[in-house]
Amino acid sequence: MALIDLFTRKPFALTPPAEAPEPRAWPEIGETWKPEGLRVAERYYNQAHAVVLVASTGQDPCGITYYLVACLGCHYLSTRTKYHSSYIRYALGQAAEAANTHASTCRALPRQLPDRPDDDTARGLLRSWVMAMPRRDLPLDLDLAEFDSGRLELQRTNEWICAELDALAAKRDDLLSARLDEHTGTVRFSILPPPR
Repeated sequence: MALIDLFTRKPFALTPPAEAPEPRAWPEIGETWKPEGLRVAERYYNQAHAVVLVASTGQDPCGITYYLVACLGCHYLSTRTKYHSSYIRYALGQAAEAANTHASTCRALPRQLPDRPDDDTARGLLRSWVMAMPRRDLPLDLDLAEFDSGRLELQRTNEWICAELDALAAKRDDLLSARLDEHTGTVRFSILPPPR
């Protein structure tokens, strides 16, 4: 045997794999996600490619649309901005600016999207939020905006929330009242004072 025989290449026979691997779907990180009850207006990427949503939470009785900003990487959620000495709800321009500011500094990786809860769980969440609201000596108007910070968790439409609040007002008339607003034609809810 010559030394050259040690370095001679032999042809390599390719054997096909027994089974072709199944292609795996890319996990959804919020690039196309549309949670129920929220109309996504804009999406931004943070530094680690997690999505920051700007989503509409609906309109007030006067027809003005308001927005929330939510990061699907970290747990950042904002529904209001400071204006002089008070806090006001976001218009689209303000929400876009807040989302862009957050996205430029956030380095959180994309996390799993929240699952849509079943109706009983969502109903329990809504009722617990209403029960936890402070009760004053006078009736306090309850606006759907009070639930904006929980909309990604709840994932329900404004109509569903109103129907559940109406059912809660019928069941717990010592806690919540519902009345028809003659100016806008919408149902208005009020947190009632505690019984004496």
